[in-house]
Amino acid sequence: MAYDYDKIKGSLTRKAIAARPHSMWRFRELLPVAGEPTVGREVGYTPLIKADRLAKRLGIRELWIKNDTVNYPTLSFKDRVVSVALSRSKELGFKTVACASTGNLANSVAANAAAAGLEAYVFIPADLEHGKVVNSLVYKPNVIGIQGHYDEVNRLCAEIAGKYGWAFVNVNMRPYYAEGSKSMGFEIAEQMNWKAPQHTVIPMASGSLLTKIHKSYQELTKLGLIDESKWRIHGAQATGCSPISAAQKAGLDFFKPVKPDTIAKSLAIGTPADGFYALRVMKETGGASDDVTNDEIREGIRLLAEYEGIFAETAGGVTVGVAKKLIASGKIPAEDSAVLCITGHGLKTLDAVQGHVGSTREIKPSLREFEAIVAADKGKSN
Repeated sequence: MAYDYDKIKGSLTRKAIAARPHSMWRFRELLPVAGEPTVGREVGYTPLIKADRLAKRLGIRELWIKNDTVNYPTLSFKDRVVSVALSRSKELGFKTVACASTGNLANSVAANAAAAGLEAYVFIPADLEHGKVVNSLVYKPNVIGIQGHYDEVNRLCAEIAGKYGWAFVNVNMRPYYAEGSKSMGFEIAEQMNWKAPQHTVIPMASGSLLTKIHKSYQELTKLGLIDESKWRIHGAQATGCSPISAAQKAGLDFFKPVKPDTIAKSLAIGTPADGFYALRVMKETGGASDDVTNDEIREGIRLLAEYEGIFAETAGGVTVGVAKKLIASGKIPAEDSAVLCITGHGLKTLDAVQGHVGSTREIKPSLREFEAIVAADKGKSN
């Protein structure tokens, strides 16, 4: 995607940005639509939260959470990419939009298409988390479950896009779609008082989000909106689907496709389209990657919830779990500052933590029984 940075530099100033609405579209000159956005005008500008309690728990001086669990309208970062892709689709005259998805993208396409009055088809693996299926069905799109993993879904969608001529946001519209991810990086830099973080930890499925956040820091530097500095980009994957992480740890510049087997279904892409580029970004910036087991994913979810009050889906557990490992190994030095990108809400993946977060304690409507619980709790803490 080509931009006229010299021209953009004249209009996209810190002062101009500050005067604009609090959405991702305050950076519209760096997003690939011809006119004003028509879909998802309120998307983005999610909180960047200083996570002091979690920082102490993980052993790092300073930690920030980019919290896209509260993104509008479907509680994930995918609202960013869909806002761009559907706005551009309308400009190009498409009436039907579609996607291949591991869940969050399906939710966002369904919701934003409904709001825009577009017909929508969403294609998902048939074994997707129940919460994500319901979160698509409620908007009344055409939901098609495919008996296979995501890579098989994606291949079928490429064929359908060619035959029917629909706007598949992550197939034939992918160049526009992918650029929407940059908005997360733009916001992080602005919210950090116009500087790039020393370290950014990003979950990887296709690898696109990681590459685009890196690109966002590069573009802001080129425009003089942030000072030139050294930043490191780190990637996070689930052990049951870690082709990029495995390659990076082995010092390779290529990955071997895998068959996914993980509770982090939103990251379960065994043949990541941007895997090569994600590896290159980590190498160029001096970043690292790691992966975490299902139990470590659940621990990451619990840590973020218990220490910062943020309930993330499994991808968030991956990010926190990998950050913990990178800090413990010194790949993210304890004296540095890091941003963790949390990309979706935990209400979408309740199945993954059901039975792993404790249970209620039932009593009769009796003060004496409640006092017995309090006394037992005090006894445990002494």
